[in-house]
Amino acid sequence: MHKVKELKVYQKGLRLTKLIRQVTKTFPREELFVLTSQFRRAADSVVLNIAEGAGNSSLKEFSRFLDYSIRSGFECIGCADIALENELLAPPTYHEIEKDVNEIIAMLDGLKKSLTR
Repeated sequence: MHKVKELKVYQKGLRLTKLIRQVTKTFPREELFVLTSQFRRAADSVVLNIAEGAGNSSLKEFSRFLDYSIRSGFECIGCADIALENELLAPPTYHEIEKDVNEIIAMLDGLKKSLTR
């Protein structure tokens, strides 16, 4: 079994979930079951897919779950875009989320490539 908690990308993903929860607390109540929920689930999915993939005995399966994690990262960016467009996020907060998510996606891509070496 992979030592998932030691992965920097896993730790960074956990920090992202915390940031997204803090940010979405300020969203209007009518967004609770729409954008707020979707944004939180996408951020959680980044972390959960890393953990689930690490539990596989096959590197091919781990790589597949890292792909799911990457997709969830892109979903976070989409949620941030919607929030920015609808003035639910201030531009500096948007850029912080975008930067963090892009770093996580790059780290996941690097980890995925290292599995095939």
